[in-house]
Amino acid sequence: MTIVLGITGGIACGKTTVVTYLNQQGIPVIDGDVIARKVVEKGQVGLTQLVTAFGPTILTKEGKLDRAHLGSLVFADQTKREQMNQILGPIIRKAILAAIDQYKKQRVPLVLVDIPLLYEHHYEQYMTKVLVVSVSPATQLTRLMKRNGYSQAEALARIESQWPLSKKIEKADILVDNEGSIYDTHRQLDQILANLQQFDDKTL
Repeated sequence: MTIVLGITGGIACGKTTVVTYLNQQGIPVIDGDVIARKVVEKGQVGLTQLVTAFGPTILTKEGKLDRAHLGSLVFADQTKREQMNQILGPIIRKAILAAIDQYKKQRVPLVLVDIPLLYEHHYEQYMTKVLVVSVSPATQLTRLMKRNGYSQAEALARIESQWPLSKKIEKADILVDNEGSIYDTHRQLDQILANLQQFDDKTL
């Protein structure tokens, strides 16, 4: 069987660090962000539908999506954010599920599905297990402000647009505490991989 491991966590909690390390161990990754970017490229139906909903001001002079402008619109307005998700959600979901099916057909032992809003958009139903990457709220806020150059208010708005991290932690099958050193995180991941191998052996 193919173990489909969903990976999520709060923004700026270090999910990319986790995914990068696991990918370096030879595990393939389906990246939800990459897929989300592809469906709004110039000429794609996702971009066309966004322009219909939000107007041509979300486009650059070259006719590409102005991500910063769209972001300022949807993060300041929950209704608009929900409208954007209703447009892009089904398109992204179809592409992610197609990628999962492809790996299952290839009988890949383990595939990672990296989705920042995994629980918010109910992807857990497609996963064998879900891993959540966590840090303390204070660390999350500090890292996001430093990483993106946000003010405290801007960072809090991004954090609050997602489920509370505590809620994701409660639902997680597997938890990685990314508060410590990179060595600590890698050690946790090595143990998780060993446990998943045992899980797979028991299901065969």
